[in-house]
Amino acid sequence: MPLSEALDRVRELLLSDQLVRAVASGSRRGDAPPWRRVELRPVDLAAGRHLQHTAYDATQAHTSNAAEGAGAAAAVDELLGLPFGSWHVETGATTLQLRVTKKGSAQLHEGPPTGASPAPGAATHDRGKRRVLDPADAWLVAVGISDTEGRVKPSRRDKHRQVEQFCRQLATVVEDALSSGRLRTPTADDPLRVVDLGCGNAYLTFAAYRWLTEQRGLPVCMTGVDVKAQARARNGALAERLGVTGLRFVAAGIGDVALDPGPEVVLALHACDTATDDALARAVGWRAPVVLAAPCCHHHLQAQLRRTTPPAPYALLTRHGILRERLADTLTDALRAALLRLRGYHVEVVEFVDSAHTPRNTLLRAVLAGPGGTGGAGAAAVRADYDRLVEQWQVTPRLAELTGLGPEP
Repeated sequence: MPLSEALDRVRELLLSDQLVRAVASGSRRGDAPPWRRVELRPVDLAAGRHLQHTAYDATQAHTSNAAEGAGAAAAVDELLGLPFGSWHVETGATTLQLRVTKKGSAQLHEGPPTGASPAPGAATHDRGKRRVLDPADAWLVAVGISDTEGRVKPSRRDKHRQVEQFCRQLATVVEDALSSGRLRTPTADDPLRVVDLGCGNAYLTFAAYRWLTEQRGLPVCMTGVDVKAQARARNGALAERLGVTGLRFVAAGIGDVALDPGPEVVLALHACDTATDDALARAVGWRAPVVLAAPCCHHHLQAQLRRTTPPAPYALLTRHGILRERLADTLTDALRAALLRLRGYHVEVVEFVDSAHTPRNTLLRAVLAGPGGTGGAGAAAVRADYDRLVEQWQVTPRLAELTGLGPEP
């Protein structure tokens, strides 16, 4: 088969809404690509669906995201123009193997998808699996996670897993807060006030609302906040189409949105960089009893670490870019947790979904303590450890600036 014809088929599958994953590797005779391997998969970000491609050189992985549409098409065309020796593409409908021969032609094979449905009567991994939300729920179908027959699309399994695991985390913290009295029992006249700050395409906004109302049976008044007016319009139209009356969307910045009375449950899921700090600061200002935040990128401290000399003997932790980034991620979230504790919250930092489904899988769960908050020797110890940590690493967390909790004089 002519190579150009085979690559056209690869392109078609890479841009399909059923793409699960793809891998390009190897080299052609007399020519080599700049990367030893490239992996592609669809991801759902706050800005919408993207095609994520991770390119590996001899020492590092380089990840970038291209928005669905023209951006993804341009990224795919660039990759297909590189002299890779083979392509492996998996979609919900087929598995493709392409190998470039020594003469420059293509050997192409297509077969059933790797995750093809088993024959009737065969055991399946998902049989009997307890779902938090029914895959046939109208909103899962409306946003494209499930098909019209109520089955999760292969290309959206990672997103569905995130939704499921997030609802489980929400259930854990809300149930504990209700049973301990730290979260009041809402009524029809005074429903539970919930806000999702930086809601983006609102997958998890709808999921939280569905679980709280349909599964838990709580009266809820929920607000989704995003700075983009088009997000408000799109999400609001979906809520109206689904007949959801207790969920509204507003276009505003996290620091600008006015909610009176303040929310009792604050969600901030994959808000980028210091937007997570903005959300946590608003939650602290509202004295929200329950806070769930899943941080995204952590550029603020990364930039500071590049400019400072690390304390001895930790220079090896910042010498390599990838290790410095991971250290900044850990340091940022550890300091966020400490600052929340100093503001009277009990805090847990947990993994809310396996890293195979998203690399941004850390979740901060915070519940406001009872009268008096966190005080005494415990708070003093947290404060002392916090002050030593920021002094030794010569960093200033954005959340400290927003909440007025700088280092002790």
